[in-house]
Amino acid sequence: MTNTSLDSPFASRYGSAEMRAIWSDANKRKLWRRIWVALADAEAQAGVVTPEQVADLKQHADQLNTARALEIEKEIGHDVMAEVRAFAEQCPVGGGIIHWGATSADVTDNADVLRQKQALELLRAKLVELLRAFGEQITTHRALVCMAYTHLQPAEPTTMGYRLAMYAQDLLGHLAALDQLKTELRGKGFKGAVGTAASYNELLAGTGTTPTQLEAHIMKALKLAAFPIATQTYPRGQDYRVLSLIAGLAASLHKFAFDLRIMQSAGFGEMAEPFGEKQVGSSAMPFKRNPVNAEKICSLARLVAALPSVAWENAAESLLERTLDDSANRRAIFPEAFIAGDEMLLTAIKIVRGLVVDATACAANLAKFGPFAATERVLMALVRAGADRQHMHERLREQSLKAWSAVKTGKPNPLANALCADTDLLRHLQPARLRELMDASDHIGTAVERAEALVVEIKKATA
Repeated sequence: MTNTSLDSPFASRYGSAEMRAIWSDANKRKLWRRIWVALADAEAQAGVVTPEQVADLKQHADQLNTARALEIEKEIGHDVMAEVRAFAEQCPVGGGIIHWGATSADVTDNADVLRQKQALELLRAKLVELLRAFGEQITTHRALVCMAYTHLQPAEPTTMGYRLAMYAQDLLGHLAALDQLKTELRGKGFKGAVGTAASYNELLAGTGTTPTQLEAHIMKALKLAAFPIATQTYPRGQDYRVLSLIAGLAASLHKFAFDLRIMQSAGFGEMAEPFGEKQVGSSAMPFKRNPVNAEKICSLARLVAALPSVAWENAAESLLERTLDDSANRRAIFPEAFIAGDEMLLTAIKIVRGLVVDATACAANLAKFGPFAATERVLMALVRAGADRQHMHERLREQSLKAWSAVKTGKPNPLANALCADTDLLRHLQPARLRELMDASDHIGTAVERAEALVVEIKKATA
């Protein structure tokens, strides 16, 4: 049956079922009810409500009555109060004390941060999985020599494992930042309409319980720290930090995916994303093997990159104790950022696990361009043998340009032979030594050792 209303790709196409469930309406309402139960339980400890009222709320907390809540919201235009009334209708004993002393943000803000913590845990698990996949590929290809490129031009040799280690090192940094952020996330707590806890002060008068103690009791039950100072909401700068973290992760995933798209192109051909046996690359060109998964990462990353600016404006433009101009966009920016992040990680895991590395293409590109890189070694050896550095640099430049012309016409690189016949060079180095230096395959410095060391770091961080 055709759906005639908007079907967001973030509701069905992207992300895991677990991530979409975190940002579902049902999870939001369950968290709201969990918070109301925690509030009522703390009020019972203070002696202002009865244990029977709390028990009634607990009994019905998971029995969502969303259809009724939406019906009430349509009438009164307030989603939180509509859920309060729908919940209260289910609770004949405790319904009358739901939300007592609270303002909407006491519930919604804490629920939002609880969802963020749930979502960060899910992202972390996938980031760990991705790092482990990178670790395996780095180990496999740590010594596979290939050309490195600067300015998208052949530069010097590197190894495929070292290149992969570059991406993994970025991801390790994001894992550390995620773990740090998780420990620092705080909710609003329970401070009432403008953050002074005046309503709770009235509610608790004569009980011997302070608003601070009530708040501590609730937040302990929710396993969530609270900001010591809040207005009607928690400081919106925290939202910017959360979205910036996801955007930073997206940037690193984008770089990996963008590089892979280049490496998969016909001019390079050294790496490719996996391609299924029955996968269709193009509706028009049956031969195509497009890097659609890497392209999807880049596409989603662009969207995520734009979201922190919305959170920045929410933080910077929230006037005095609170304005509501952040509310509508916050319903979208968090689900979209986390679900897109989830999808990017899932896709990256699939790519890295099935990464196709073409050693033949690596060798062909090295043979084609490696001799140019090897001129650096030749120059250093010539100067060490007593040659004038500037004169030798010019001779190598002239010979290299001639060789480039030959390579551009599809001929094998003639540079090694040309240098071995150059009388200026032969005054200082024998042909055998020149040929040895022109073999760029071992001009990789400490790439292998550094790649191996990073794998050790990955294993420690993901243990």
